[in-house]
Amino acid sequence: MTHVLIIGTGSIGERHLRCFLETGRGTVSFCDVSDEVRQRIRTSYATRSDFAQLDDADLTTIDAAVVCVPAHLHLAFARRLVSHDVAVLIEKPISTSTKEAIEFAEEGAGICGVAYVMRHHPGVRLVRQIIQEERFGSPVQLVFAGGQHFPLYRPDFQRIYCGRRETGGGAMQDALTHMMNVAEWIVGPVTSVTADVDRLVLDGVSVEDTVHVLTRHSSVMGSYSLNQHQAVNEGRLTIHCQKGSVRIDFGRNVVLTACSPGDDWSVEKEFTLERDDMFVVQANAFLDQVEGSAHAVCTPDEATQTLRVMLTALEAAESQVWRSL
Repeated sequence: MTHVLIIGTGSIGERHLRCFLETGRGTVSFCDVSDEVRQRIRTSYATRSDFAQLDDADLTTIDAAVVCVPAHLHLAFARRLVSHDVAVLIEKPISTSTKEAIEFAEEGAGICGVAYVMRHHPGVRLVRQIIQEERFGSPVQLVFAGGQHFPLYRPDFQRIYCGRRETGGGAMQDALTHMMNVAEWIVGPVTSVTADVDRLVLDGVSVEDTVHVLTRHSSVMGSYSLNQHQAVNEGRLTIHCQKGSVRIDFGRNVVLTACSPGDDWSVEKEFTLERDDMFVVQANAFLDQVEGSAHAVCTPDEATQTLRVMLTALEAAESQVWRSL
């Protein structure tokens, strides 16, 4: 059975730990600097062992690891693990430095993937299939609008990585990165971008909580609107094609299509999705990769491209110009 090490058991790390255990395909250990956190995790889950520091773990006994530390530390941990032939799943974003991410991707690290979990959403996969099959012709425009009340889901946001861009915080790097990665997976990489960002509501942080982004994915036009302070947790991604449109409503877990002028949306497929479901699918997909029966769902190269878009968009917001990638 595969021995998986979760490095960092904050909110996302604990979810990875829980979901890898749910697969039933191996044993799970974890690493966290907090004595209190280790005690809580140890008593809450059937883990194999735990460590205060990565130095305390015998990496020769570890088959795979999930890196869940703040984003600016991701690749330092990943490089160390790879040097010991440990398969690595890196939480998004891959880094906070495009240069570092490019160098890591070019190194061709062994078995490695990046945890853009929305690629495992069944509705996203269906939308991608519809676009790839060109059911409604080629895509011409992509529109995303969404948001949530971030303090409700992360009440400690002011004290952790979320409060600073240098550690991967902000609506751009921490939230919109998910949809940008999905969009690039479906309609292709961003070729140019501009943006408007601001901190409008959330107190105690210096990073943006509201973003508007315009993109070009070659010929496809894109627009993205997201905030971290609205009451309702919702999001809709719509792709208009030459002969019809497809939409995924993440709040309702439904994919909709429309192709005749004047028609209303038709239900393509509805989904029942619990909060951990995508993470369990992601864990199984990574274990398949570790066992050699599948490729990475999101490669370091693809994650680096998304990082370039996010950081270039922030630069564009400062200069208020379009930037090419």
